[in-house]
Amino acid sequence: MKRFGTVLVWGGISALGAAAFGVLALSRGETVNAAWLLTAAVCTYAVGYRFYSKFLASRVFGLDDQRATPAERCNDGRDFVPTNRWVLYGHHFAAIAGAGPLVGPVLAAQFGFLPGTLWLVIGVVLGGAVQDFVMLFCSLRRDGKSLGQMAKEEVNPAAGATAMLAVLFIMIILLAVLALIVVNALKASPWGLFTIACTIPIALLMGWWMKSWRPGKVGEASAVGAVLLIAALVGGGYVAGSPRLAAAFTHGGTAITWMMVGYGFVASVLPVWMLLAPRDYLSTFLKIATILVLAIAILVILPPLRMPALTSFASGGEGPVFAGKLFPFAFITIACGAISGFHALVSSGTTPKMIARESDARFIGYGGMLMESFVGVMAMIAACTLDPGVYFAMNTTPAALAQASQALSQAGFVVTPEAMQALAARMGETTLVARSGGAPSLAVGMAQIFAGATSALGGKTLDALWYHFAIMFESLFILTTIDAGTRVGRFMLQEIVGHVWPRFAETSWYPSVIASSGVIVAGWGYFLYQGVVDPLGGINSLWPLFGISNQLLAAVALCVGTTILIKMGRGRFAWVTAAPLAWLVTVTMTAGWQKVLSADPRLGFLAHAASLAGSTNPNAARLIFNDRLNTFVALLFMTVVTILIVTSVREWWLVLSRRKAAVVHEAPYVETGYATGD
Repeated sequence: MKRFGTVLVWGGISALGAAAFGVLALSRGETVNAAWLLTAAVCTYAVGYRFYSKFLASRVFGLDDQRATPAERCNDGRDFVPTNRWVLYGHHFAAIAGAGPLVGPVLAAQFGFLPGTLWLVIGVVLGGAVQDFVMLFCSLRRDGKSLGQMAKEEVNPAAGATAMLAVLFIMIILLAVLALIVVNALKASPWGLFTIACTIPIALLMGWWMKSWRPGKVGEASAVGAVLLIAALVGGGYVAGSPRLAAAFTHGGTAITWMMVGYGFVASVLPVWMLLAPRDYLSTFLKIATILVLAIAILVILPPLRMPALTSFASGGEGPVFAGKLFPFAFITIACGAISGFHALVSSGTTPKMIARESDARFIGYGGMLMESFVGVMAMIAACTLDPGVYFAMNTTPAALAQASQALSQAGFVVTPEAMQALAARMGETTLVARSGGAPSLAVGMAQIFAGATSALGGKTLDALWYHFAIMFESLFILTTIDAGTRVGRFMLQEIVGHVWPRFAETSWYPSVIASSGVIVAGWGYFLYQGVVDPLGGINSLWPLFGISNQLLAAVALCVGTTILIKMGRGRFAWVTAAPLAWLVTVTMTAGWQKVLSADPRLGFLAHAASLAGSTNPNAARLIFNDRLNTFVALLFMTVVTILIVTSVREWWLVLSRRKAAVVHEAPYVETGYATGD
């Protein structure tokens, strides 16, 4: 009877999800309620976690709670620390969930709500969550080794060493891009800067509470942290309204850059339990609570999706937000919400050094990525409930908007200057025109949904309050990626230098910790500073490579994961990583090739450089240099990944054909000392 009830429940969830997808896919011009999109996503996540992740954990990976984890065997109280699964989930989610799930889906909404939603939901269940889970498992069995180190040991020493350097460089670029978003969001924002600054002492208090004063009392520390965080949010409004205090917390981009650099260094060298884990845990549940409340608000007011399922820009490739057709650029733009190479660095960096039991990897790795995809779906809903005219006016530069005016008019995507000015006044801003990047339009969408919910429940709309809360929420969401990413970069650099100087690879040796942290912070800090002081150079010139490099990192991770599965004798299950790898390589290589060689100046780097030849624009020389730099970096990344893929395929063939012995570099089995239920 119990089994029959389980089948009935899961059959009902599956049927509901299928029906929701049917409504979304079969709509032909009629208004579709956003609740259908939300229902389709949640039902798919539930089925994927219940069945597919369980299949991966038991049949493919064979997780064993009797096997001691690196956190138990190598416990040093600094980096290797057995951590409560809920606290670690918070840290892991905060580390992986940066700008991608918030900004990427918003930008991809120019193609319509359906393509991006399908990729967010299907891509994460079969690709993104699988990558995070397999990398976490592989590193867990190898004393927390990094992606690059595992590539070197399991695939090929030469290809692995090349991959380690490429991965380190890509990660520095990614961290600088993420930091630049935070700087732009916090500059001249005393409310946001005060609230985020308060999370540091709050996290230190929580870390001391759970580690020293009240060990294991996670609930108590969480309650205290939540109360203090609410106080910081309320206090931020008071600070912003006080001329004297507002001046103290109002800073320009350069000053906030140095603050970011200093914080990244300190967070990287302090013991993980002291600042990193509690701060990320605290911010994670603020984020998750906000997203869940947003989902409830959608169910309360049932907002319509004003963006059509598919726009003309999907096939034409002349979208005003960014150039390129739906394939491959929708997948590259959404990036982190469906699959992200950056996650592989976290899953093979800080997180495996903190897992107390192997079974926790399912909840943290697969479950954490599902939650990030859910954030992406919420961002897609928020963007697509906006009037399309407002959406394109906010996410397009004036020049691009004028160029696409005819296509927008034909599609009915128009908005008057008076309407945009009225919207800006409601949100407490002077203007919302040409606020590209995705974050402001997401904040407007969230504010309108929250305001509609409070109005439906009999309260005031509070548009401006909700808008600025959303801006603060986005900044906090992104910032938590910086501290964990810096720590992962430190581990990677220590491993690389350790091949020449073994002592340097010891993560507990403080001279190595300080030196490697300083190098990593200096690396992304340099590109961040260039992007802040020079909008035509530095990291801004590498922004188009963000999505491509991130997806190429994911391809590297899936290559390594497939190799390890085959060497473990699980070749019959290699399809779980090989299938998403094949799709990812096809999409990313196509996008990279088009970005380099497309004849369209709006799309191709070389074509854009050629169009500037002989230009009287005083910045032409700098722009041409940036285009050529983009070309070099894109080709470099594509070449390195191609070498690794070819080498990996050769390794698979040699092992499967029994021409080479399958040598697995796992740490020796040690039985756990924890009692059942600890």
